[in-house]
Amino acid sequence: MNFSNPKPTRRERFNISRLAIQHSPIVIGFWLAVTIAGLLALSSLKYALFPDITFPVIVVNAQAPVETVIDTQNQLTIPIEQPLKKIEGFRDVGSTTYPGRGIVNIFFAVGTPLKSASEDVEKTLAQLKPSLPSGSSYEVIPINLNESGVISYALLSDQKSLEELTAIAHQKIIPKIAKLPGILKVNLLGDTSSIDSQKTEKSSPLTRQYPTLVRFNGQEGLAIEVIKTSRANTLEVVRQVEQNIQQIQPELSDVRLVLAETQAEYIRESTRATIDALIEAIVLAVLVIIPFLRSFRATVIASLAIPISLLATCIIMAIFGFNLETITLLALALVIGIVVDDAIVDVENISRHIEQGKSPKEAAILGTNEIGLSVTASTLTIAAVFIPVAFMAGPVGKFFKPFGLTVSAAVIFSLLVARTLTPVLASRWLKPKKPEKNGHNYLDSGIINHYRQLLRWSLHHRKMVIGIALISFIVGVGLIPLIPKGFIPPLDRGEFNIVYTAPLPKRLLELKSLPKQVENNSASQEGGFDWISQLASSPQTFLLRKTLRVGKEFEESLQKITEIKSVYTIAGLQGEPTKGKIYVTLKHDRQLNTQQVQDVVRQNLPKPKGVIFSVEDIPFIETEAEKPLQIAIKGDNYTQLQAAAQTLKTRVEKLPGLKDVALSNQDDQAANGYKLERLNGQGVIYLSANLSPKLGLEDAALDVEKTAKTILPQGVILQRWGSAAQSDDVLMSFGKTLAVAILLMLLVLILLFGRILEPLVVILSLPLSIVGAMLGLLITQSDFGIISLIGLIFLVGLLDKNAVLLLDYINQLRSAGKTREEAIIETGAIRLRPIIMTTASTILGMVPLALGWGAGSELRQPMAVAIIGGLITSTLLSLIVVPVLYSVLEDGWLKMVKTHK
Repeated sequence: MNFSNPKPTRRERFNISRLAIQHSPIVIGFWLAVTIAGLLALSSLKYALFPDITFPVIVVNAQAPVETVIDTQNQLTIPIEQPLKKIEGFRDVGSTTYPGRGIVNIFFAVGTPLKSASEDVEKTLAQLKPSLPSGSSYEVIPINLNESGVISYALLSDQKSLEELTAIAHQKIIPKIAKLPGILKVNLLGDTSSIDSQKTEKSSPLTRQYPTLVRFNGQEGLAIEVIKTSRANTLEVVRQVEQNIQQIQPELSDVRLVLAETQAEYIRESTRATIDALIEAIVLAVLVIIPFLRSFRATVIASLAIPISLLATCIIMAIFGFNLETITLLALALVIGIVVDDAIVDVENISRHIEQGKSPKEAAILGTNEIGLSVTASTLTIAAVFIPVAFMAGPVGKFFKPFGLTVSAAVIFSLLVARTLTPVLASRWLKPKKPEKNGHNYLDSGIINHYRQLLRWSLHHRKMVIGIALISFIVGVGLIPLIPKGFIPPLDRGEFNIVYTAPLPKRLLELKSLPKQVENNSASQEGGFDWISQLASSPQTFLLRKTLRVGKEFEESLQKITEIKSVYTIAGLQGEPTKGKIYVTLKHDRQLNTQQVQDVVRQNLPKPKGVIFSVEDIPFIETEAEKPLQIAIKGDNYTQLQAAAQTLKTRVEKLPGLKDVALSNQDDQAANGYKLERLNGQGVIYLSANLSPKLGLEDAALDVEKTAKTILPQGVILQRWGSAAQSDDVLMSFGKTLAVAILLMLLVLILLFGRILEPLVVILSLPLSIVGAMLGLLITQSDFGIISLIGLIFLVGLLDKNAVLLLDYINQLRSAGKTREEAIIETGAIRLRPIIMTTASTILGMVPLALGWGAGSELRQPMAVAIIGGLITSTLLSLIVVPVLYSVLEDGWLKMVKTHK
C-alpha cells in the first residue's frame, strides 16, 4: 500500500451515501415501503417455543409365535434390523425384544422427510416378510418427536363411570377438536380399549392408541391429548382448543373438563419476557447515544436504524418461514446494539464535521466518504461470521439456522440504513453549529488527552503491551476448565415429570412361558386369587391397575408439597403397561425454583419395593433419550455386558451432581430375561441420569467416560446417546464453524485493505475477548455450552469493528502525509468517541438479557454475559493493542520485504 499516493476516487466510487443524498426522496420512499412491509410480515409470524425441526423415528412393532426372548431376537428382531440400515437418511437402529415381540426403532437424520422414510421402511419390510417366522405380523408407526402434545384436558366426574365418560368423549368432544386446523390427532387417554381418534387424511394414518389409565389431582378419569402438526402455531392451536372447550363445557352435565397439561403457558411467558428484554434493550441503546451526540435530532436519526432494520428482518423471517420463538427473538434482542452501531458511527462522523464548521450536506458527504468502506467491511464481516452458523450440520445446525440468518439479515439491513437513510436524514435534519466562544473542541477533552498520552507511551513500550495481551489471553484460556461445560442450561419452567416403572408380579416372573400358562386356566387358582385368569382375560388392564396404584402412592406424597399446584398421572407409556408418568405443575407464586422443588420431591417420594423412578425436566429438545445424560453400554456378550453395566452404575452413583442413576435392564422384565436390547447391531444396556443445576452435561459425560475407562472389560464400549451425543457434536460443529467464519472475515478484510497486514492485526486481536467472556461465565456460573458458544461467535463479529475503524483511518491519515505515530495518535483521538458509543450501546442492549429476568432467562443470560464480559476487556485492550500490533507487524513486514530484496 503506497501512502504517498492517495486514492480518494476509490472511496467516492463506493460511497453510495452520495447517491442516496442526491436522490433522497427515492431513498425515504423506499424505506417507508420496507417499514410497512415489515409491519405486515411481523403480523404474519407465528409464536413458538423453538424452531420447527423434524426428528424422524420409525417404530416397527413386530410379533411372532415364538416363546423365548432369545429366539424372538434371533428370528424376528435381528432379521428386521439388518436391511433397514441401507435406507437413505438412516442414522441409528435400536431394538427391544420381549418373548414373541420385537420393537425396532429406526432413527433418521434430522430433517429427513418422515413420509418418505416410512414408505422406504414399508417397502423393505414387504420384501423381508417371506423370510420371517410363519404367523409373523408387524406394524409401522412413523413418529416425529417434534409433533408433541400441546394441551391436555382431564375429564372428571363424581357420578359417571369411565365407560360413560368414554362415550361422551367420542360423541361430544373429540370430533369437534379433531377438525380444528393444525391438529394432527386427538388421543383419548384412560380408556384401556380405545383406538385413538384421528383425522383420516393420507398424511395422518390411523394408529393404535396404547391402553392407559389416568388420574388428575387424586381422581381417576379420562384425558384428551391434542397433538399438533409440526408446522402448526402452538399458541394458535391452543387458543382454538381452549375456545372450543369453553363452548363444550356447558353442554356436559356432571362432567368437568380441567386443564391438565399445556405447552402454551410457558411459550407465552418466555416470548413475552424476551420481547420485554428486546424493548428494554432498544431503550437503553438509544439512551446511551444522547450524552455522546448531545443532539436530539442526531439521536433520532441514529435510533431510527433499530426499528427499520428489525422490521426489514421480519420480511426475511417471513420468507424463510421462521417463527417468533426463543432463538429468533434472542437473535433480534442481541443485534439491537449492532444495528444501531453503523448509524452511530455515520452520525457521529457527520456531526464532527459539522462541529468543524461544515454545512450538514457537505458534512454528510465528507463524513460518509471517510467512514464508508470501514463501516461496510466491518458489518459484512459480522454477516460473514453468522452465515456459517446458519449452515452448520446436524441437529444443532438445524436448530440455529434461524438464528444465523436472522442476525445476518439484521446487520445487512442496518448497513443499508446507515449508508442510505442515515446520511439523507442527517443532511436534511441536522443544523449547522456556530463555533463555541472559547473554541472548545471535544478532541481536546481530558479523557481523549489522557488516551493520547497512553497511546504514545504504548507505542514506545510495545513489548510490555504485547506481554499484557498475551497474559490476558493465557488467563482467559486458564479459566475454561473452571467453567461448567454443558449443552443447554436447565429451564425453570414450573413443571416437570416423574417417570417410573412398576415391577411385574413375582408369580408372573416365575413362569417359564406365560402364553402356555394363560391357556391352561385349570392351573391358575392360587389361594382364591385367580391372577392368571385375570391376566388371560385382560392382561393390559391388570398391569395398568398395578402401575396406577404406584402412581397413587406417589401422588399422596406430592400433594403435601405446598409448591405443587397439580399432578396428572398416566399409567401405560409407549405401550408398556408397567411404565407411568406423573406431570407436575408448580404454583406461580412459589418460593422455590423448579430444580429446588425436584430435590424436595426426590427426598420425600416413597420408595416402593422394585419401583424405579426418575424426576426429570421437560426436555428442551425431544430426542431419543428421556434423561439428559444417557450412555449406551454396548457389547456382544450379554452376561459380560450386564456385569460391566452394574459395576459402572455403582461407581457412577458416587459421582457428585448425578441424580436418579439407573440402568435400562434394572426392571424385572430385563433382569429375569424377559427383555433384551440392541443398538446398531450390538447388545446394549443404557445408563441414564439427571443432573444437578451446577453440573454441565458435557462435564457429566466426560466424568462417566473417565470412570468407565478404568473398569470396562475388552469388548464393552460406550456410545453417547440423546442430548449427551448432541453436546459432543456441538463442540466439533462450533469449532468448524468458527474456523470458516474467521476465514470469511479474513477474505472480506483483505478485499478492503488490499494486503494481509491489517487483516492479520484484526485476527490477532480477537483473543482479547476471551478473558472477559470467561470471567463473565465464571462469575455467573453459566454453562460453557451451545448458548455461550453462540455468544463467543457473536464476539468475533463484533470485535473486528473497532479494529477496522482504527486501521482504516490510520491508513487514510498516512495517505494524507502524516507519520505513522502521528496517524495512530490522531486516529485514536478521533475514533475513541464512536468506539465507546458503539460498545456502550451494545453492552447496555445486552443488560436486560444478562440480568436473567423472566421465563426462559436461563437461555438468554449465558450468551449476554459472555458478550458483555468479552466486549469490556476486548475494547479496553484493543484500543491499545491494535495500534501496537499494527506497528509491530508492519515493522516485521517491511524488514521481511527488505531482506527479500
